[in-house]
Parts: sequence; structure tokens; C-alpha cells
Amino acid sequence: MATLKVSVVSAEGSIFEGEAKFVALPGETGELGILPRHTPLITRIKPGAVRIARADNGEEEFVFVAGGILEVQPGRVTVLADTAIRGHDLDEAKASEAKRLAEDAMKNAKSEIDFAKAQGEFAALAAQIAAIRKFRGK
Repeated sequence: MATLKVSVVSAEGSIFEGEAKFVALPGETGELGILPRHTPLITRIKPGAVRIARADNGEEEFVFVAGGILEVQPGRVTVLADTAIRGHDLDEAKASEAKRLAEDAMKNAKSEIDFAKAQGEFAALAAQIAAIRKFRGK
């Protein structure tokens, strides 16, 4: 059976390294599914869930990314994430509180730059909460 070498890394370090049968993640223009022997590709990714079907045990690995870059080469997938959090480390209560604070920051923004910064934070947290709910629902 053909597999892919998958690496998910962020500024904090390596989040996942291993062999997989399939990888799915939120590309800039829509959901991407990567199988072995996929055409080479480089694209930006949006905040959301990276799902990795592990080759060793058949389990699905789940990582939330807050955006970044995807590189696909023959037999290799690399996700360079702005921020990446393992699924089991996600905390919905903390994310909901941070989302509320970002919403308040948007309402109280004194400039367009402050508003845009708060809006980006709000969007990433909304995606994180959606990913948490999807992960917990499995």
C-alpha cells in the first residue's frame, strides 16, 4: 500500500511526523484531499482542521492550524502552520472566551488596522471552535 510522509510543523516545533494513507485540510480555495502520488502543489491554507489517516494504526490524527502553507511533493506532504495545536490539546472554553474578547476588540477598534487584526483573530478562533466541535463529535 502506498503511503505519504507527512510533517506538520509550526513555529513552536514539530506537531506531527509520520506515514499516512490520506491527508485532508482547508486549502485557500476549498477543502483539499491528498493521496499518495498526488500532483506536486504549493498553496496557502486557511484556519481549520488537518486530518491525517495514519498508515501505522489506521487512526485519524487531528491538528488545528491557524493558516499557513501546504507543500505536496511525490510521497511527501509538508504543512508549515502559523500556529498548530493537536486535537486533544484544544480547549473549547478558552477558545470561546478568546473569541468573545476578539469580538469586543472589533467593536472597540480605534482604527482600521486594529479592526482588521481583531477580525483575523476572530475568524481563526471561530474556525478553531468549529474544528473542536467536529473533532469532539467523532
